[in-house]
Amino acid sequence: MRYRKLGRTGIKVSEIGYGAWGIGGKQWLGNEDHASLQALKRSFELGLDFIDTALAYGDGHSEKLVGEAIKAAPRPVHVATKIPPKNGVWPASPGTRIEQVFPYDYIMESTEESLRNLNVGQIDLQQFHVWTDAWTKTDDWRRAVETLRKTQKVRFFGISVSEHGADTALEALETGLIDAVQVIYNVFDQTPEANLFPLCQKLNIGVLARVPLDEGGLTGTINPSTEFDASDFRAHYFRGNRKQQVVEHVEALKRDLAGVPGTLPEIALRFCLSHPAVSTVIPGMRRIKTVESSCRVPDAGPLPPDVLAILKRHAWERNFYE
Repeated sequence: MRYRKLGRTGIKVSEIGYGAWGIGGKQWLGNEDHASLQALKRSFELGLDFIDTALAYGDGHSEKLVGEAIKAAPRPVHVATKIPPKNGVWPASPGTRIEQVFPYDYIMESTEESLRNLNVGQIDLQQFHVWTDAWTKTDDWRRAVETLRKTQKVRFFGISVSEHGADTALEALETGLIDAVQVIYNVFDQTPEANLFPLCQKLNIGVLARVPLDEGGLTGTINPSTEFDASDFRAHYFRGNRKQQVVEHVEALKRDLAGVPGTLPEIALRFCLSHPAVSTVIPGMRRIKTVESSCRVPDAGPLPPDVLAILKRHAWERNFYE
């Protein structure tokens, strides 16, 4: 495992972090708590020391599992979590008042609930789970950030920007109150490279690259006959003819990558780590096998320029979350 600084926080985090949405259950079927805890334990053994969870993941269940796991970790583990929007709407709308989404009291109450779930006295990185820069100049979120820092309930604050909306938090980053940003970044969605990453590098803001495998699309295992339970998030994400679209794009990608060492998921993770703005990549992991394959990726280092040039041609503009 290799480590990078999380922007100006000074914290060093493992290049592969643990995306803990799936272990919360509810929208991801097929996971058991025992298997999740074993996967977390194995990740710690392999040097992983950063976990990204959220109060909304399984209504706090993911946070509780993370809290249980880090107690037995052989070394300190940095934990990031998120405050869900009070109105329950993802993504954020510029026309919605912040009082409906992140009022001061709600931010404080959600943070206290996360502290209880995680069974910790301080959260390393607290994030707003949605954002629009229409809220940047409002007061509630700023007061909450200042209070939680002053009381040492939270060390650092971040924003999880909207799906395929890398430019929706640029003004907030300029306030000096945000230490890290979480954004979708993968072979298909390379939009953060245009404006977000340069600003993060300029301001020394940490970057958490989420959805590096496109919710499974970049694993190479999705095919037109793949079926998901109706209550599984992926049934919506890959609905209609979307699986066929993914297959066509992945097959084209594989053809261009012929002869490049590594599996498609490994190359996809190395793509994210090849950008210097990225602090850590947080693939969703629920099983030991996935943990082991992901955690060995940093050993290979960044991709060479010729391979990156190939991957640049495979950017794909679309939004399967809609």
